[in-house]
Amino acid sequence: MSTQDIQQLIDFISQSGLDEVNIETTDLKISVKRYGTASPVAQLSPTTVAPVPAPVPVPAPAVSAPAPAVTASQPSAAPASTSNYVTIKSPMIGTFYRSSSPETPSFVEVGDNVSEGKVVCIIEAMKLFNEIESEVSGRIVKVLVENATPVEYDQPLFLVEPI
Repeated sequence: MSTQDIQQLIDFISQSGLDEVNIETTDLKISVKRYGTASPVAQLSPTTVAPVPAPVPVPAPAVSAPAPAVTASQPSAAPASTSNYVTIKSPMIGTFYRSSSPETPSFVEVGDNVSEGKVVCIIEAMKLFNEIESEVSGRIVKVLVENATPVEYDQPLFLVEPI
């Protein structure tokens, strides 16, 4: 189900006056509930892995995917200004891992040079481990997330100084 399909469903619910809708297919289970004037809460339980989009702002109530808000940071020297840096962001909701297993070293450390396409971390979503690659060549300036912590869609993971 695409973001547009979900938005159309929410628009339909807001216009119909329904307070609760449950939809279940072989690929997806959606439960949308509206409490009074508050926004509906959508619970998505996909049986196949797909990135869950961020909430979409619209005049009608917006979708919010259940995920804990995490603002952990890796201890390192703080950069003076982030305007010259490129941010590598999480393409999905999941658990952030700096290495492929606890026994192996991290994919990247602060100060390491990375090239475009180099794996910088892994995000586990629905028991699948997704390699996240750098979109830019440069030097890792800061790791913004602690190892083995939950991350949200579009959450900054690394700051990279482009070469």
